[in-house]
Amino acid sequence: MSKEVNNERLQKAKEIAENPSAYKVCEGCDSIVGEKSITCPNCHGYRFDASHTRVVDQAIYLGTRKQTSVTASDLV
Repeated sequence: MSKEVNNERLQKAKEIAENPSAYKVCEGCDSIVGEKSITCPNCHGYRFDASHTRVVDQAIYLGTRKQTSVTASDLV
């Protein structure tokens, strides 16, 4: 993974960790989604954990590891 991509992930993780009330974690796939999401755009799950601790922990975890999920930009 390039440093640029890694820095983008770290920056996004920092943004989420600084404002955890705007996000929640999907209990189906562990993705972080916006607080207003009704279903997860990745797995279509509908159960979420919106606790600040869980959101911050997941942001740190995802921001410091290599991306493993497929995104829409990967399919273009």
